[in-house]
Amino acid sequence: MLILAIIVFGILAGGLAQLALGSRMDSVNWSMAIVAGLAGSFVGGLLVSLLAGDGLQLRPSGLIGSFVGALLVTLGWNAFQGRRA
Repeated sequence: MLILAIIVFGILAGGLAQLALGSRMDSVNWSMAIVAGLAGSFVGGLLVSLLAGDGLQLRPSGLIGSFVGALLVTLGWNAFQGRRA
């Protein structure tokens, strides 16, 4: 049950990140949303640990950190896709 909750949490964070970047609800890439949400949680945790002065500690973060991390992961992915095209 915990794994399912983590996956749903990742989808939520990644989907919100795509919506914040200008996607419409019907054009959200849900597979990208889950990857961005799960990876964004760790990116957000890394940023929080750097800002707190704890050094480079890769750890999961909460909702806000996951959302910020998902924004960064989605922006990075869009930039990578734009460069490839």
